[in-house]
Amino acid sequence: MDSELKEDIPVHEEFILCGGVETQVLKCGPWTDLFNDQSVNRPKLLIFILPGNPGFPTFYVPFAKALYFLTNRRFPVWIISHAGHALAPKDKKVLTTSEDPNAQEIKDIYGLSGQIEHKLAFLRTHVPKEMKLVLIGHSIGSYISLQMLKRAPELPLMPPTSEAKK
Repeated sequence: MDSELKEDIPVHEEFILCGGVETQVLKCGPWTDLFNDQSVNRPKLLIFILPGNPGFPTFYVPFAKALYFLTNRRFPVWIISHAGHALAPKDKKVLTTSEDPNAQEIKDIYGLSGQIEHKLAFLRTHVPKEMKLVLIGHSIGSYISLQMLKRAPELPLMPPTSEAKK
């Protein structure tokens, strides 16, 4: 991928409160709010990256930009931090959202089980239910993604490549 193309790819940084804990989310592409975007151009698929430890999304920006570019800029690529691993700079606003009414308090949010629930809570409150997902995990992020599938089998994952072409 050409370096000038990398510079052309927008990356939006947000700090949100998810499960009561500051969370950094980096969003590659022009889509920052998938719930309120009702345009014809709203994507039908989200590529969601779960990092390894120490859980900092910025490490994955070159990878996210490459994915975005290689998918012909058709799908957003979002990277989420682990709960509490990234704090907002003092000059950055931490966004709050109306939490999922069915959400329960996340116990031990800084432990492994809590980190899994944290990612599920994020998807429930920031990604429409009908949006297809591609989960990409690195190291512990892979384990978290597998556990997410066990706890929430209703997640709308993108089918394997051969089925996706149908």
